[in-house]
Amino acid sequence: MSNINLFAKTNFRGEGKVFGIKKEDRRLHMYIIGKTGMGKTSLISNMALNDIYNGSGICLIDPHGDMIENLLDYIPSWRINDVIYFNPADINYPIALNILENKEPERRHLVVSGLISVFRKLYGEYWQHSQEHILRNAILALLDYPGDKTLLDIYQMLSDWRFRKQIVDQIKDPIVRSFWKNEFSKYVYQSKGEALVPIQNKLGAFLSTPLIRNIVGQPKSKIDFREVMDNQKILLVNLAKGRIGEDNSAFLGSLIITKLQLAAISRIDIPEEQRKDFYLFVDEFQNFVSPETFEGILSEARKYRLCLTLAHQYIGQLDEDLTKAIFGNVGTIIAFPIGAENGEMLGKEFYPEFKREDLTNHDKYHIYLKLAIDGKSSKLFSALTLPPFFKFERQGNKDKVIKVSKFQYATRKDVVKKIENLNR
Repeated sequence: MSNINLFAKTNFRGEGKVFGIKKEDRRLHMYIIGKTGMGKTSLISNMALNDIYNGSGICLIDPHGDMIENLLDYIPSWRINDVIYFNPADINYPIALNILENKEPERRHLVVSGLISVFRKLYGEYWQHSQEHILRNAILALLDYPGDKTLLDIYQMLSDWRFRKQIVDQIKDPIVRSFWKNEFSKYVYQSKGEALVPIQNKLGAFLSTPLIRNIVGQPKSKIDFREVMDNQKILLVNLAKGRIGEDNSAFLGSLIITKLQLAAISRIDIPEEQRKDFYLFVDEFQNFVSPETFEGILSEARKYRLCLTLAHQYIGQLDEDLTKAIFGNVGTIIAFPIGAENGEMLGKEFYPEFKREDLTNHDKYHIYLKLAIDGKSSKLFSALTLPPFFKFERQGNKDKVIKVSKFQYATRKDVVKKIENLNR
């Protein structure tokens, strides 16, 4: 098993020396920025395949779909059984994903904060504290309930008084119980439910779609994310926006990142030296994270051996807090050709070795980077990424990989537990 993931070669005086990043340094995380068509996809694909052939566990989240579609054909035969292909566009074979099934009392706050961050991200500037307060108490109530509950039950909790009474009658937490007994009614009747209705509308929009409902409405998840991390599985998440819609892509990607974060934190029950490194690649990561929680993910992930590689196109996609979280918490920064507006920000990060003009005028596959080496960031230098699939041969296993993954993790649409409507 190699300790170094090779991804580029030096271009100083034509030496062309191939280099990479050590396993230990990947725990400090990697950040990749560059315009479309400049080589980001090839770099991520090469690194992911290096990990796959090395026997490591990975998750790749692709909001476009093309990268994963190509990668499937390079999976070696000896790793086919390790692949989980999560493809929501395949509505005939949904894979169940229940964010509310983790009911351990000591981790409930993590489920709540993860879900809140998902909805905060989706609502953006329209998110209100009153909406967060209602949603938080709905999630806590369902987590306190002894039976199986899903995201569909949040909608019912807010819209069906009979169902709500059934849940509230079994809540043990006195603060949560008090909210539903004494406080909730004011949100229903005051100001025509201005805090309540937006939550119902947003949830209803997602859950009325069979594509989403058949994934998040099943009580038992088919994917055990802790097992994925500990047993070095390959989780390929195809969230092609063109096939499932931008909001659905962002929603499911956010849920999966939350599930991975929860699984990583649960590793506190084993010694740090026994935690196997797991590599999470997220393209267009800004679609799936909120600034309020992401700095915590970056700082916490390394001790649980969740190693992040984050990619996107331009800094304008990030708000100020998220930008600070990235540059304050990643060990390796890689810049492909970028626009002038990005050069201003990265020019400050890379000064004095390179100026803004250097970052905007180089060629495809040409990168500038600060590389984490033995726990410290190197001085900035330039390099060329290795060619696409530089040492990997097409295996022709794509159809078999998909078939085996469906057999192990998906449920045929015709035998999925029927969820005819939101009120069941």
